[in-house]
Amino acid sequence: MEFSPNNNELPLTKFESMLKTNHVLFFDSEEFENIIHYYLDLGKIALAKKAIKLGLDQHPTSTNLKLFKVEVYVFENKLEEADVMLNELYNLEPHNEEIYIQKANILSKRDQHEDAIDLLKKAIDLSQDDASDLYSLIGMEYLFLDKFEDAKDNFIKCLESDLEDYSALYNMVYCFEFLEQHQEAIDYLNIYIDKNPYSEVAWHQLGKQYVALKRHKKAIAAFDFAIISDDTFVGAYIEKGKVLEKLKRFEEAIECYTTSLTLDDPTSFALLRIGHCYEKLGNQELAVQYYYKTVHEDPLLDKGWVAITKFYNKQRNFQKSLHYINKAINIDSENVKYWKLYAQINHRLNHLEEAERGFKKTLELGNYELNTWLTRCDILIEIDEPEAAIYNLLQAMEFYPENAEIEYRLAGLYHVTNETEKASFHLKNALLYNPDYIFIIEELFPETYKSSFLKKALKPKE
Repeated sequence: MEFSPNNNELPLTKFESMLKTNHVLFFDSEEFENIIHYYLDLGKIALAKKAIKLGLDQHPTSTNLKLFKVEVYVFENKLEEADVMLNELYNLEPHNEEIYIQKANILSKRDQHEDAIDLLKKAIDLSQDDASDLYSLIGMEYLFLDKFEDAKDNFIKCLESDLEDYSALYNMVYCFEFLEQHQEAIDYLNIYIDKNPYSEVAWHQLGKQYVALKRHKKAIAAFDFAIISDDTFVGAYIEKGKVLEKLKRFEEAIECYTTSLTLDDPTSFALLRIGHCYEKLGNQELAVQYYYKTVHEDPLLDKGWVAITKFYNKQRNFQKSLHYINKAINIDSENVKYWKLYAQINHRLNHLEEAERGFKKTLELGNYELNTWLTRCDILIEIDEPEAAIYNLLQAMEFYPENAEIEYRLAGLYHVTNETEKASFHLKNALLYNPDYIFIIEELFPETYKSSFLKKALKPKE
């Protein structure tokens, strides 16, 4: 039973009026059930509890009202109280399926998912009505257990009973995707669409499966059918736009993203993608306009600030790039790509201390590319931090053993710090790994290159 607060004849209005006075009015138990259900659906737990109390005062033997009380206990994590009440109800009505459902809910909360599934299966046996909701609950329990095949099977059973259960449809597709069964998902969705041909959700999900298999033309056709089924379906326009981008059909992609903006509040994602498309088309002015619109719409969208950073980077306006990458880092300070970009921009601006800090942070966040270690080393050499440079390279050797570029740098660094024996050891290794890289010594350590130390090492043995 649905309620509309504007209709004074409905029990909800009568109930809410009663709460404002000291007069207790009578409702039959079914009216109380509908009122409680309404409040629970809205998440108004306090009002639901008031309705349960008044309902049980007037109908103390009502099993359904007691089950609502159990539901609230479970919601509030009062599992012991819920258990006691369910046991009492079970003694009275051992064949009531709702008792099994609530008991399963408690077991699920206690991470006893297998036991919860057993009870839900018993509830199905007892059910006199459509069991689609029960299959959906079993599917969720299997998801908790990471048993995706079993979960998928139960969501399919749910859809066989209720084609309109889109929550089950999404969960079923999630299982297919996790199992990387994209073709199987396509096969099932086509069967589903035969039964429900105007389901925009199914067409949308079908398109996403085609995208996963890189069957882009099929994906576009599916998204088009989703739009035909519901021409206000923003998600279909967005997904179609993404595929068109992959096919380098940027004007059409812009059209899709623009349409999505007219159907709902502007999304930063669509604005950002429009900017990227204009940049690909060579329209720099419109590209940067949309990048700025993106961050105006969502100032906390780090990807928007990064897009502006990269835009000015390509324009070689490094000062502006630095300004905007700082904004991105302030939003997501643990993003290794942002720190690497920060380091590279500072390096181009010859802000060596800041560049070194950026590369160090990049390494700390797990970017162990050889070039990151080497560039940081070269900066440390340039700012006269040989000990730090040596330590940096010794760390790099753990990831890149027997690397000539590392060995030549260590040879030079140990030579300038007067550790000749270590310098000789690493120079010998470097020459063994790749003698052609001797220019590293010449470029980074010109004094060492001219020294007798190097000449002696390079002198052919008689």
